[in-house]
Amino acid sequence: MNGGARNRAYLTCASLAVCFTVFSFRLSDVQVTKQDYYAELAGRQHIAKLKIYARRGMIEDVHGETLAEDEPVRTIIADATLIGEKDRAEVAALLSGPLGIPESEIIEKLGRQVYSQSAKRNLPAPYIVLKKETPESVFEEINQRIAERNAADEAARKAAPKGAKRPPQNSAVKWRGILSEQTAIRVYPNKDMLCHVIGYMDHTGAGVQGVEKTMDGSLHGTEGYRYIEHDRMGNEIVPYRGDESEAHDGNNVRLTIDMGLQNIVETEIERAVTEYRPVSATIILMNPKTGDILALANRPNYNLNIQAGVPEESRLNRAITDMVEPGSTFKIVATSAALSEKIVQPDTTIFCENGNFLAYKLHDHRAYGDLTVSEILVYSSNIGAAKLAIQLGDQRFYNYVRGFGFGERTGVNLPGEINGKIKVPHLWKKISISRIAMGQEVGVTPLQMATAMCAIANGGTLMMPQIIHEVVDSHGKSVTVYKPQEVRRVATPEAAAAVRAALIQVVGPKGTAPKAQVPGYKAAGKTGTAQKTDESGHYDHETYVVSFVGFLPAQDPAFVALVLLDEAHAEHGKNYGGQVAGPVFARIGEKAARYLGIEPTEPLPPPGRAANVNDNFRD
Repeated sequence: MNGGARNRAYLTCASLAVCFTVFSFRLSDVQVTKQDYYAELAGRQHIAKLKIYARRGMIEDVHGETLAEDEPVRTIIADATLIGEKDRAEVAALLSGPLGIPESEIIEKLGRQVYSQSAKRNLPAPYIVLKKETPESVFEEINQRIAERNAADEAARKAAPKGAKRPPQNSAVKWRGILSEQTAIRVYPNKDMLCHVIGYMDHTGAGVQGVEKTMDGSLHGTEGYRYIEHDRMGNEIVPYRGDESEAHDGNNVRLTIDMGLQNIVETEIERAVTEYRPVSATIILMNPKTGDILALANRPNYNLNIQAGVPEESRLNRAITDMVEPGSTFKIVATSAALSEKIVQPDTTIFCENGNFLAYKLHDHRAYGDLTVSEILVYSSNIGAAKLAIQLGDQRFYNYVRGFGFGERTGVNLPGEINGKIKVPHLWKKISISRIAMGQEVGVTPLQMATAMCAIANGGTLMMPQIIHEVVDSHGKSVTVYKPQEVRRVATPEAAAAVRAALIQVVGPKGTAPKAQVPGYKAAGKTGTAQKTDESGHYDHETYVVSFVGFLPAQDPAFVALVLLDEAHAEHGKNYGGQVAGPVFARIGEKAARYLGIEPTEPLPPPGRAANVNDNFRD
């Protein structure tokens, strides 16, 4: 080999060595240095992670009627790494109609980029939300359009003459960039009914207010996911399906609410609001033996399916967030306390100062002389109730007030409950005990007052109010049963029985609430008419909170009902608990007794004959 040939051979070998060295470095760079980058690109081209939707549990009434449930919808997503720039207009044209979004807006979204740490530069965004809460029917329409477009492209490719330009075989790849995630919107079939009990959800899917909030941990499911791999035509490669985490649906929560009773309460509270135009109103039905809340309604209210523009005052569950002076309904505390302590008997007479108790600057609406303990309740004597409390003494009376649950939360499984207000005895003025006995200088919630009356109705035991009956998993298996909870005994059985007997007379022709009588049943209850205070703290003689809280049948109560209206606009001289709230109780009691199948305990009055009603009582 001559010198020239040898030099050419050396040069060729050196060139090959340099090329192989360069290729080796490039291969090392691809496989080692930039492994993550290319793995990311490959993953974007062939692998997708899809969420597996977990259903939020339903909220139901005690009989299983649906009050809140998830309605499946889709979130339409685009993976811009699979949609080339030249394909964006075509994709936008296909999606614009079904989604109701302008093509220009879709094209803009498809052009979004995100910074890649491994590539150290911006890359097309792999996850672009095009539209949320899309009905399943719309998603099916999109899939149908894509299938038709692919079929048309395939037909055109096959029909094209030899040598002509044909659509590429992998033209379906761009449509693989249109994905969806199954999700849901929360639907409340009864709209505004029970809105304050059920609550709602925020944009993150977390419960806000009501049972949606307190039972969020039980209702909320656990989403799953799965990785799927596609071939270059966009079809899933089933044998190469990746890791999968199973979704777990949330539990169903069954309330103590009976929608049959709730409908009755809703009808009557709406009627009362229309007639009297109060600032607010609350009605509560409870089972006195178990503490179960059977129905609960407030006004104002709102539609749970429409959250935009709802005033904050409409969202308030006034049964547990409003604090009012209870007025004469509170007299059951002093009376049952004095009877439990055996300071008096039901027939013990108390001198009621002929309507003017000078020592305590206290008046009655009538000039009463001697009244029995029972008559103090029947005629609602402020002076009589005050004298019973005075005999108990500040500390002992305070202990009974607290024993009945006033000044502390009831423990009901609803958010936002307040304590109410009762000062400790050493902060009382000399006349405070006389005012507290008649329901002034004390703040209570409507639920506290209803719960206290439940204790009288059931024989003297304070029960914790229950709103949750049971939690059931997605397969129908019981997870938790909420059993009745006794808090404490607050009155002796004998004292409770004596108070019940007096409360029956309250609803009689001589009591303060004859209009609360329920045809065919012996009912019992207590009226309340509490003056509101003005801005200076003085009692206003024009504005009142009127209420009635009672139960039936009186001998074996099936339910306790509280009716409360704040600033009712009644006829002059008739803005009192017995005149305004009493008739509402009567209508609810009659309908509820019929719904529950309670056998009548009293003969029905002859048709056309009204009960002997005394309209002169002012309580």
